[in-house]
Amino acid sequence: MSSTTLITIMILVIFFFANIDVKASEPCTERFTKLIKQRNITKCKTLRTLGAEFGWNYYNITNSTTTLEILFGACFYSRQGWIAWGVNPGKRAEMIGTKAIIGIKSHDFATANSHLTVATYDITKETKGGCSLLPTNDSGLNVSHMVIQNQGSDFYTIYARLVLPSDKYNISRLNHVWQIGNVIDGRPLNHPTTLHNVDSTETIDLTSPRGASMGQYRSFLRTVHGVLNIIGWGTLLPIGVIVPRYFRVYPFKRDPWWFYVHIGCQLTGFLVGTAGWVIGLVIGHSSKYYIFHTHRDFGILIFTFSTIQMLAFRLKPKATDDYRKYWNMYHHFLGYGLLAIIFINIFKGINILHGGESWRWSYIGILICLGAFAFTLEIFTWIKFIMVKWHNHNNNRANQQNKD
Repeated sequence: MSSTTLITIMILVIFFFANIDVKASEPCTERFTKLIKQRNITKCKTLRTLGAEFGWNYYNITNSTTTLEILFGACFYSRQGWIAWGVNPGKRAEMIGTKAIIGIKSHDFATANSHLTVATYDITKETKGGCSLLPTNDSGLNVSHMVIQNQGSDFYTIYARLVLPSDKYNISRLNHVWQIGNVIDGRPLNHPTTLHNVDSTETIDLTSPRGASMGQYRSFLRTVHGVLNIIGWGTLLPIGVIVPRYFRVYPFKRDPWWFYVHIGCQLTGFLVGTAGWVIGLVIGHSSKYYIFHTHRDFGILIFTFSTIQMLAFRLKPKATDDYRKYWNMYHHFLGYGLLAIIFINIFKGINILHGGESWRWSYIGILICLGAFAFTLEIFTWIKFIMVKWHNHNNNRANQQNKD
């Protein structure tokens, strides 16, 4: 396969998965549209995570302030919990530094009654570290008319008016954050660290009709990271293992064809996988407050062991060396162990992505194809081995009878 063909296939696969994972700004649901019309709010959008929706108006624009009217809607995880929306005056959309409006639903299991409260909060590094989150009356936003309401079933909305200082907030590039979490004793707990929770931030242009999002490069990079790893580590490297297993000596001896295919698949898989690994490091650096340790550590192991395997190009002993057979054992053992780690880590990455069944079943389909190919060759190998052994046995018996 030429490099041009491989690159073309990779680009097509990347865009296929990107279409699965990266959603354009979608219009609001019929239910939420009715709610914003009741409050004369004219703009809304479906946010890209947590099933949340957001409506807004802005007016009274002066040189120093802008008044913003918002309606935020989402579902609670359980019978009690919290939903939140906020803005961040910092350089990028992130949780730390956010001025948030949090609506809490606490449930009294003794009386079966629920209580709704809403207040403003400052989200700090200490909050991320586990310190209790307490309401504040000085968010600097002059928040008014705050209310949380149940809109049927488990769907709740937060309505509020804010006065945004123009020196800290630009409505054409507003960093806003939304979130969902659980409560205990009426206090909001830290939200889960699933990818959907981590990705519940964006920079939004409130002046555009549907609130165009900007700077969502992490979602696309994450998709590219996943696709490159699936192609490089998860597909090409296993092919590079299958080829010498069945075409080097037995049952098919295709010398030197097997060697060129083996080296080509291993080297290409290593380069493609390394590109995906580097992108993963970049993504991890940009999400410094949320690290998926096991997935990262497995990725480092995969890169390290693959690099060691690639050194075989230069450090492989000669066929006449006495310790060549021990090197072969180590090389094969490390290769099969590496494949096991790769398969596990790819599925861990898919679970982190929450990309739905499309990602999972796409890679399962790849594994089924590789497994069916290897299984067929393995069956053929044993059939040929048994037939040759039976043929040799019959020949030996015939020769023995002739001697007798």
